[in-house]
Amino acid sequence: MTDKSNINKDLIIREKLALQRTVLANQTTFLAFLRSSMYFLVAGLSIKSVLLIENGLILQVVLFLVSGILLVYGVFNYIHHKKKISSSEIHIGNYKDEYEI
Repeated sequence: MTDKSNINKDLIIREKLALQRTVLANQTTFLAFLRSSMYFLVAGLSIKSVLLIENGLILQVVLFLVSGILLVYGVFNYIHHKKKISSSEIHIGNYKDEYEI
């Protein structure tokens, strides 16, 4: 009997750790979207002075739009996945009620 309870406790702990890794991966993905958005923003700010384009306003606007779209999509993606992750926590169970640690 004790062998089976140890296996169940190990499975629950493994699932909780997997959930924590998923949370960290979601945060990393959000930071990657934020970083990419900032790259496009900086590119839009500096495109005129680097390439010496007189009519670079269209290119600047395109880069600013891409930056904004990436930022908005990254925020919505983060919130959506955060809700999915938090709703999946109910499937793990509460090992503290069943086992002594």
